[in-house]
Amino acid sequence: MNTSVILSLGYYSLSLLIMLSLPLLLTALLVGFTISLFQAVTSIQEQTLSAVPKMISVFIVIVLLGPWYLNNMLGFLKYVFSNIPVFMIR
Repeated sequence: MNTSVILSLGYYSLSLLIMLSLPLLLTALLVGFTISLFQAVTSIQEQTLSAVPKMISVFIVIVLLGPWYLNNMLGFLKYVFSNIPVFMIR
């Protein structure tokens, strides 16, 4: 297989991975920081207090960005399936 084909597939897949995981990670980070700041201000030391809002906010982001996620993943699958003959050349 051609080295440039391998590199382009790797670059496309890693950039897609970063692009799709970034909204979820940023949401969890911002919600966790906000809850931790609230806990520090009010002196509440409950460990489970930050878990539930993070899960709910990440779920909301998944629901809202679901079509965008699906569109990007389908674009990647179209790229892979349309280039199978190129990938098979030795």
